[in-house]
Amino acid sequence: MANGQGASTETLNAIMKAFNTHDLDAIMEFFDDDCTFETSKGPEPHGQRLVGKQAVRDGLAARFEAIPDVQYDADRHWFSADGDRAVSEWLVHGTTTGGVTIAARGCDLWEFRGEKIARKDSYWKIVEA
Repeated sequence: MANGQGASTETLNAIMKAFNTHDLDAIMEFFDDDCTFETSKGPEPHGQRLVGKQAVRDGLAARFEAIPDVQYDADRHWFSADGDRAVSEWLVHGTTTGGVTIAARGCDLWEFRGEKIARKDSYWKIVEA
């Protein structure tokens, strides 16, 4: 379902596939040059803010290194009425290099500039034992 601005459900599915194969080149093709990625945790209330394609790439590479088997599934996507924003819900799971198992619901808030991601704001549920 296209939103009129270039991004679509198919685009979000392709982004998910690139994340699940840890294909940084494919992932970064979706991002605009001056993109922003606000991670799910970090030193500020917005998490860690990564600005620009290289910073986003480096941040994602670090995530894939820290959680080598990370996967996102059970995803659903929808778009705002104006078409330049989207939401993806998913289940993230994997095991850190330290042996910690992760399984949490999360979501991404996307802002698109045409077909390119201008901003990705990521959230994970906090799972407590």
